[in-house]
Amino acid sequence: MGNNTCEFVENGLAEIRWHARGGQGAVTAAKTLAEMSLTKNMFFQAFPEYGPERMGAPIQCFNRLSTNRISTYCGITNPRMVVVVDPTLLDVVDVTAGLAMDGILIVNTDASPAELRKKLGLKGRKIYTVDATHISIDELGRFMPNIPVLGALLKVTELLSEEEAIAFLKESFGKKFSGKVVESNIRALQRAFKEVKEE
Repeated sequence: MGNNTCEFVENGLAEIRWHARGGQGAVTAAKTLAEMSLTKNMFFQAFPEYGPERMGAPIQCFNRLSTNRISTYCGITNPRMVVVVDPTLLDVVDVTAGLAMDGILIVNTDASPAELRKKLGLKGRKIYTVDATHISIDELGRFMPNIPVLGALLKVTELLSEEEAIAFLKESFGKKFSGKVVESNIRALQRAFKEVKEE
Protein backbone atom coordinates (compact mmCIF):
# COMPACT_ATOMS: atom_id res chain seq x y z
CA MET A 1 0.00 0.00 0.00
CA GLY A 2 2.90 2.35 0.57
CA ASN A 3 3.23 4.63 3.57
CA ASN A 4 0.11 6.81 3.74
CA THR A 5 0.46 7.65 7.41
CA CYS A 6 2.12 11.00 6.73
CA GLU A 7 -0.67 11.90 4.28
CA PHE A 8 -3.33 10.60 6.66
CA VAL A 9 -2.00 12.58 9.63
CA GLU A 10 -1.49 16.10 8.33
CA ASN A 11 0.33 18.51 10.64
CA GLY A 12 -0.13 16.02 13.46
CA LEU A 13 -3.92 15.74 13.00
CA ALA A 14 -6.15 13.28 11.14
CA GLU A 15 -9.88 13.92 10.75
CA ILE A 16 -12.12 11.08 9.54
CA ARG A 17 -15.81 11.05 8.62
CA TRP A 18 -17.71 7.76 8.57
CA HIS A 19 -20.93 7.24 6.58
CA ALA A 20 -23.15 4.29 7.48
CA ARG A 21 -26.67 3.34 8.46
CA GLY A 22 -27.82 2.86 12.03
CA GLY A 23 -27.08 -0.64 13.31
CA GLN A 24 -24.04 -1.34 11.10
CA GLY A 25 -21.49 -0.75 13.85
CA ALA A 26 -19.84 2.41 12.47
CA VAL A 27 -19.91 4.16 15.85
CA THR A 28 -18.30 1.09 17.42
CA ALA A 29 -15.65 1.05 14.67
CA ALA A 30 -14.89 4.74 15.22
CA LYS A 31 -14.54 4.16 18.98
CA THR A 32 -12.33 1.12 18.37
CA LEU A 33 -10.11 3.15 16.04
CA ALA A 34 -9.80 5.84 18.70
CA GLU A 35 -8.81 3.27 21.32
CA MET A 36 -6.29 1.76 18.89
CA SER A 37 -4.70 5.18 18.36
CA LEU A 38 -4.08 5.35 22.11
CA THR A 39 -1.61 2.47 21.70
CA LYS A 40 0.40 4.88 19.50
CA ASN A 41 0.32 7.57 22.19
CA MET A 42 -2.09 9.70 20.20
CA PHE A 43 -4.90 11.91 21.46
CA PHE A 44 -8.32 11.08 20.06
CA GLN A 45 -11.99 11.90 19.67
CA ALA A 46 -14.78 9.63 18.47
CA PHE A 47 -18.32 10.97 18.29
CA PRO A 48 -21.52 10.53 16.30
CA GLU A 49 -23.49 13.26 14.62
CA TYR A 50 -26.48 13.48 16.87
CA GLY A 51 -29.82 12.90 15.23
CA PRO A 52 -32.42 10.17 14.70
CA GLU A 53 -30.09 7.16 14.78
CA ARG A 54 -32.83 4.63 14.18
CA MET A 55 -31.96 1.29 12.62
CA GLY A 56 -31.24 1.73 8.91
CA ALA A 57 -31.19 5.54 8.91
CA PRO A 58 -28.15 7.26 7.38
CA ILE A 59 -25.70 8.36 10.08
CA GLN A 60 -22.33 10.01 10.29
CA CYS A 61 -19.67 9.65 12.95
CA PHE A 62 -16.25 11.17 13.29
CA ASN A 63 -12.70 10.61 14.51
CA ARG A 64 -9.97 13.05 15.31
CA LEU A 65 -6.56 11.49 15.93
CA SER A 66 -3.68 13.75 16.86
CA THR A 67 -0.11 13.72 18.08
CA ASN A 68 -1.00 16.84 20.12
CA ARG A 69 -3.82 17.70 22.51
CA ILE A 70 -7.08 18.34 20.66
CA SER A 71 -8.78 21.66 21.35
CA THR A 72 -11.41 21.48 18.58
CA TYR A 73 -14.78 19.97 19.47
CA CYS A 74 -17.04 20.72 16.50
CA GLY A 75 -18.11 18.36 13.73
CA ILE A 76 -15.74 17.59 10.86
CA THR A 77 -16.53 19.29 7.55
CA ASN A 78 -13.18 18.90 5.76
CA PRO A 79 -11.94 15.39 6.56
CA ARG A 80 -8.64 13.89 5.43
CA MET A 81 -10.44 10.57 5.05
CA VAL A 82 -13.99 9.44 4.35
CA VAL A 83 -15.08 5.88 5.12
CA VAL A 84 -18.31 4.54 3.59
CA VAL A 85 -19.61 1.48 5.43
CA ASP A 86 -22.84 1.11 3.42
CA PRO A 87 -22.48 1.42 -0.37
CA THR A 88 -26.18 2.22 -0.86
CA LEU A 89 -25.40 5.65 0.62
CA LEU A 90 -23.39 6.53 -2.48
CA ASP A 91 -26.70 7.13 -4.26
CA VAL A 92 -28.24 9.32 -1.55
CA VAL A 93 -25.40 11.16 0.21
CA ASP A 94 -22.54 13.26 -1.17
CA VAL A 95 -19.93 11.28 0.74
CA THR A 96 -17.01 13.27 -0.70
CA ALA A 97 -18.36 16.68 0.43
CA GLY A 98 -15.44 18.61 1.94
CA LEU A 99 -12.91 15.84 1.25
CA ALA A 100 -9.61 17.36 0.11
CA MET A 101 -8.45 16.59 -3.43
CA ASP A 102 -5.53 14.66 -1.93
CA GLY A 103 -7.77 13.00 0.68
CA ILE A 104 -8.54 9.29 1.03
CA LEU A 105 -11.86 7.54 0.31
CA ILE A 106 -12.49 3.98 1.51
CA VAL A 107 -15.73 2.30 0.39
CA ASN A 108 -17.33 -1.04 1.21
CA THR A 109 -18.14 -2.31 -2.29
CA ASP A 110 -17.34 -5.18 -4.63
CA ALA A 111 -16.42 -2.62 -7.31
CA SER A 112 -12.81 -1.77 -8.07
CA PRO A 113 -11.48 1.69 -7.23
CA ALA A 114 -11.43 2.53 -10.95
CA GLU A 115 -15.07 1.47 -11.36
CA LEU A 116 -16.04 3.50 -8.33
CA ARG A 117 -14.19 6.58 -9.61
CA LYS A 118 -16.10 6.34 -12.89
CA LYS A 119 -19.45 5.80 -11.14
CA LEU A 120 -18.96 8.81 -8.86
CA GLY A 121 -17.26 10.97 -11.51
CA LEU A 122 -14.49 11.69 -9.01
CA LYS A 123 -11.35 13.65 -9.71
CA GLY A 124 -8.41 13.55 -7.33
CA ARG A 125 -8.62 11.73 -4.01
CA LYS A 126 -7.14 8.28 -3.41
CA ILE A 127 -9.78 5.58 -3.65
CA TYR A 128 -9.68 2.20 -1.91
CA THR A 129 -12.37 -0.47 -1.92
CA VAL A 130 -13.01 -3.59 0.13
CA ASP A 131 -15.92 -6.02 -0.11
CA ALA A 132 -16.66 -5.81 3.62
CA THR A 133 -20.22 -7.05 3.07
CA HIS A 134 -19.00 -10.36 1.61
CA ILE A 135 -16.28 -10.70 4.25
CA SER A 136 -18.69 -10.09 7.13
CA ILE A 137 -21.25 -12.57 5.84
CA ASP A 138 -18.51 -15.18 5.30
CA GLU A 139 -16.77 -14.74 8.63
CA LEU A 140 -19.44 -13.37 10.99
CA GLY A 141 -22.48 -15.04 9.45
CA ARG A 142 -24.31 -11.72 9.08
CA PHE A 143 -24.09 -8.27 7.54
CA MET A 144 -21.89 -6.37 10.01
CA PRO A 145 -19.19 -4.74 7.88
CA ASN A 146 -17.63 -2.45 10.49
CA ILE A 147 -14.60 -4.57 11.44
CA PRO A 148 -13.63 -5.42 7.82
CA VAL A 149 -13.91 -1.73 6.93
CA LEU A 150 -11.78 -0.85 9.97
CA GLY A 151 -9.22 -3.43 8.82
CA ALA A 152 -9.07 -1.77 5.41
CA LEU A 153 -8.56 1.63 7.07
CA LEU A 154 -5.70 0.30 9.19
CA LYS A 155 -4.05 -1.27 6.14
CA VAL A 156 -4.36 1.93 4.11
CA THR A 157 -3.12 4.27 6.84
CA GLU A 158 -0.61 1.88 8.45
CA LEU A 159 -1.75 3.26 11.81
CA LEU A 160 -1.46 -0.27 13.22
CA SER A 161 0.12 -3.32 11.64
CA GLU A 162 -2.02 -6.41 11.13
CA GLU A 163 -0.32 -8.07 14.10
CA GLU A 164 -0.91 -5.04 16.35
CA ALA A 165 -4.56 -4.86 15.29
CA ILE A 166 -5.10 -8.56 16.02
CA ALA A 167 -3.48 -8.22 19.45
CA PHE A 168 -5.73 -5.25 20.20
CA LEU A 169 -8.91 -7.11 19.21
CA LYS A 170 -7.93 -10.11 21.31
CA GLU A 171 -7.40 -7.89 24.33
CA SER A 172 -10.34 -5.52 23.85
CA PHE A 173 -13.01 -7.83 22.39
CA GLY A 174 -11.89 -10.69 24.61
CA LYS A 175 -13.31 -8.79 27.60
CA LYS A 176 -16.76 -8.47 26.02
CA PHE A 177 -17.34 -11.37 23.64
CA SER A 178 -16.94 -15.13 23.43
CA GLY A 179 -13.78 -16.64 21.97
CA LYS A 180 -15.73 -17.66 18.87
CA VAL A 181 -16.90 -14.09 18.23
CA VAL A 182 -13.39 -12.70 18.79
CA GLU A 183 -11.86 -15.20 16.36
CA SER A 184 -14.46 -14.50 13.66
CA ASN A 185 -13.79 -10.76 13.95
CA ILE A 186 -10.05 -11.36 13.71
CA ARG A 187 -10.56 -13.42 10.54
CA ALA A 188 -12.70 -10.62 9.09
CA LEU A 189 -9.99 -8.07 9.91
CA GLN A 190 -7.25 -10.24 8.39
CA ARG A 191 -9.20 -10.70 5.17
CA ALA A 192 -9.73 -6.95 4.86
CA PHE A 193 -5.98 -6.38 5.23
CA LYS A 194 -5.41 -8.78 2.34
CA GLU A 195 -8.37 -7.88 0.12
CA VAL A 196 -8.51 -4.09 0.19
CA LYS A 197 -7.90 -2.76 -3.34
CA GLU A 198 -6.17 0.41 -4.44
CA GLU A 199 -5.97 2.13 -7.82
